[in-house]
Amino acid sequence: MAAKGRTEKIKGKAKEMTGKVTGDRGQQVEGKLDQARGEAKERLARTEERGEEARRAAKRDRA
Repeated sequence: MAAKGRTEKIKGKAKEMTGKVTGDRGQQVEGKLDQARGEAKERLARTEERGEEARRAAKRDRA
């Protein structure tokens, strides 16, 4: 999921830059939104990974 977030951030940056070059404010904003969505997906993936690691550690400690 983190890779998908990274991809979305890259696509968003490209959209934002294209909007700047063409003067399309809507495309700039859309690009920024895509970047924010990608960042959120990356953070969610990291949080899920940490949670899974904590569950595994707790399971090992109980065993």
